Amino acid sequence: MQQPGFALAVVMQKQPIDNRWQSEIWEPVAVFADTATGDDAEQVTDSDGVERWVFHGLHLTLRREEAEGYYLNISTQQPRVFVLWQFEADRGVPQHVTASYNDACTWMDAGEQVDSVAMPPDMYDVVSAFARQHYRPEPKKRIRPRSFQSKAQGPRSRH
Repeated sequence: MQQPGFALAVVMQKQPIDNRWQSEIWEPVAVFADTATGDDAEQVTDSDGVERWVFHGLHLTLRREEAEGYYLNISTQQPRVFVLWQFEADRGVPQHVTASYNDACTWMDAGEQVDSVAMPPDMYDVVSAFARQHYRPEPKKRIRPRSFQSKAQGPRSRH
């Protein structure tokens, strides 16, 4: 069975900053469905020192084991797409994308550079339907009060 997913492009922005340690900042600013093949990048704007680059060839695959992470994301006020990116040849280059909070947290715990952008509405519809279909919360375990435990289960001390 093929897992649902999206072919995506990520728009990365390079902006100059006035800082003694860093002269520019890279960050993802958008994602969109992409039909282009290949993994090339193209510069789409350059005005006032702000450059925007579109990176093609990324793919977001929805996996059943990440249904909880998708559910956590879509149940917020502003669902996000998380972009893991790295510097390559003085450019911020996206490597992976996900809609799962859990995936994004794992990447950040590993020390990767992860930023988020707003999730497009058409992607939200698919991720939301997928999460609702596959996410099953863990049943809550009832803890039996001490006053109802039998004597065989040990002393009923208050300490």
